[in-house]
Amino acid sequence: MDLPIIYHPDYVAALPEGHRFPMPKFSKLHDMLLADGVATPEQIHAPEPPPQQWIELVHTPEYAQAYYQGTLDAKAQRRIGLPWSPALVKRTCRAVGGTILTAQLALNCGLACNTAGGTHHAFPTYGSGFCIFNDLAISARVLQQLNLVQKILIVDLDVHQGDGTAFIFQGDRSVFTFSMHCEVNFPGTKQQSDLDVPLPVGMEDDEYLQTLANYLPDLLSEIKPDLVLYDAGVDPHAGDRLGKLSLTDTGIFRREMQVLSTCLAAGYPVACVIGGGYADDLDSLVYRHSLLHRAASEVYRQYRL
Repeated sequence: MDLPIIYHPDYVAALPEGHRFPMPKFSKLHDMLLADGVATPEQIHAPEPPPQQWIELVHTPEYAQAYYQGTLDAKAQRRIGLPWSPALVKRTCRAVGGTILTAQLALNCGLACNTAGGTHHAFPTYGSGFCIFNDLAISARVLQQLNLVQKILIVDLDVHQGDGTAFIFQGDRSVFTFSMHCEVNFPGTKQQSDLDVPLPVGMEDDEYLQTLANYLPDLLSEIKPDLVLYDAGVDPHAGDRLGKLSLTDTGIFRREMQVLSTCLAAGYPVACVIGGGYADDLDSLVYRHSLLHRAASEVYRQYRL
């Protein structure tokens, strides 16, 4: 079987023109992977939206229902930062289903990648920072409920701390949260992950990758997870307008190779989501996101999964 890649047309939801969140990046990423031969149509798996009771393994029924029905108050809607619409509800739920499917396929194949996901700012009772439902947390809980895994390591390399994920799993020894993020960045109030590594503004490739190497191998040895959930945000890139770090395209690719090779060499399956990325040049942004799938394809062949 080839590397599983998860995508569905519902990942794209129409937003008002000029909105800062680039929804077209999801379809453009899918098209680029096919056009560049990184993936074939046979590798693409279409997820189903999860049942609401799976969403409610993490989020309160009141919040989930209010979002489904579009009855969130104006303050809650502003905190999310995306205008509500039925299409966005479909997109949100389908992306959560995509991460659940990615995790299931990773357990079977060793490695799988979503072309969306990484909504790590969503808390049990509210959404925040373009994040509505926390796909990482929901996937962890679903797999545990299905008795597919017991212990999970979440590796969050988005430039912003995974505050919602950290909050959800505080005090839960079955899910270890590791967030390596820019210290002076959103969210203003940080939560406590199991391991937080705050980085100084302007950090470049080599120092970043060495910092990661100082932590990840030891975490794997200590935790021995049944699955690694990897949030591969590309907003640490120097060209990202919300990032404040200074990684290059080469640095992002080296990071993906480092994470995936380190995990797979040690025998731990990895489910990947693309995380954040915000740039005025949409094509450049999509290419940065594609580096995860390019590295995953290479590592998948290297380890003959």
